[in-house]
Amino acid sequence: MKKIFNILLIVTVILSSCTKDITKLNVDPKNPQEVSAVSLFTTGQRFLARYLASSNVNVGINRLIVQQWQETTYTAESRYNLNTRDIPGNFWSGIYEDVLGDIERSKKLIPTDTPDPDVQKNQLAVADIHVVLAYYYLITTFGNVPYTDAGNIENIHPKYDDGKTVYADLISRLDAAINAINTSAEGFGSADAIYDGDMTAWKKFGNTLKLKLGMLLADSDPAQAKTLVEAAVSGGVFTSNDDNAKLQFSATPPNTNPVWEDLVQSGRQDFVACQTIIDTLKKFQDPRLSTYFTLDGTGSDYSGGEAGRASSYPALSKPAKAITAANYPTALIDYAEVEFMLAEARERGYNVGGTAMTHYSKAITASIEDWGGTPAEAATYLARPNINYLTAPGNYKRKIGVQKWLALYNRPFEAWIEWRIFDYPELKPAYRALSDIPIRYTYPVLEQNYNTENYNAAAAAIGGDEVTTKLFWDKQ
Repeated sequence: MKKIFNILLIVTVILSSCTKDITKLNVDPKNPQEVSAVSLFTTGQRFLARYLASSNVNVGINRLIVQQWQETTYTAESRYNLNTRDIPGNFWSGIYEDVLGDIERSKKLIPTDTPDPDVQKNQLAVADIHVVLAYYYLITTFGNVPYTDAGNIENIHPKYDDGKTVYADLISRLDAAINAINTSAEGFGSADAIYDGDMTAWKKFGNTLKLKLGMLLADSDPAQAKTLVEAAVSGGVFTSNDDNAKLQFSATPPNTNPVWEDLVQSGRQDFVACQTIIDTLKKFQDPRLSTYFTLDGTGSDYSGGEAGRASSYPALSKPAKAITAANYPTALIDYAEVEFMLAEARERGYNVGGTAMTHYSKAITASIEDWGGTPAEAATYLARPNINYLTAPGNYKRKIGVQKWLALYNRPFEAWIEWRIFDYPELKPAYRALSDIPIRYTYPVLEQNYNTENYNAAAAAIGGDEVTTKLFWDKQ
């Protein structure tokens, strides 16, 4: 009888437990159904940094386009083959779905998740700054893109908005975000992978991004560019390397440096230095050479592969080991970039203080020091006749353009954008190139096939869906 009683008791407990907790069986602890605003923001922030830093040729080939790296065995991407791997489609969907998707979902949850109104405003402002930055890369990569219809799951055929019109709205959104920031209140706190919730830093970042947006318009709309740049500088932009907006990756997966994943974790030997950048660094006796690349196979020199040609991995210099470390950070904006923009602004007559030479020298010094060099090395470098602003050959676009291209090493999208702005260095198309050097990505194949009407309208509006089509801001 006692045994029967015990069995009945056990069954009762089991049934009782099942009645209370049966719904939990449908919950996957590794894929929660409810996600917080802060975690979505962090994920979107990390995705943006990953796409900008990636060396995966399925996502972006800008290191190859600007001839800083060269492929070893598979050379199609070095010759500007964008479509076999659907590079435009992968970058497009990555920014729209992973970056903008997560950040927009975060924005919708912030009013519910964050009760403090001041913190709420700060979080929304920082999220919007990231939205502006994400669209900046879409517009500078493609031209006209979906904007007003973007993110609407009810509309699978979004129209493309005029790039210049979108850009104007981004400037307005950025201004609103900067003005909304309350530096006395908190932001995302430790969920912010760049500034750890420092709202003073984000206000400065916002103004620096405004400077960046303004300078992109310097050729196409000089008056607006001048207004934006002067307002940004007045509001407060980066003033030292301490301001650099860097996202620190982790030493262990899954939040690791994508370059480490592509070059080390994968065990692949796909890239070496490109001869173009190696020859330039050696000609200038640039102290960053050893921090950008390894010695070549001789162990005593640096050498790179010709753009577009198959290149020997053992014989040539490779990306430096520091760059391929699992926890190596990526920068969204840095101080050297800011000083180069201010040097250009002074040459254009903008009221930003200082002289073009002073800003140029500060930019180069900041880059050398950020890469581990010393002030003395920077001073020696700047004293060389072919580097010094007063004696370096060419006009200001050549002087600034070449040095900015060098300073933006390992920041592939920025290096590509700036090369298009300055048209320096004077790169020659790769060996057996499929086209001239790309100045935009073509639209994704999926868009051509499934959003055909809007795709055709967008292609016609920008002057043709070609890699050589100049975008609205790239007019000189």
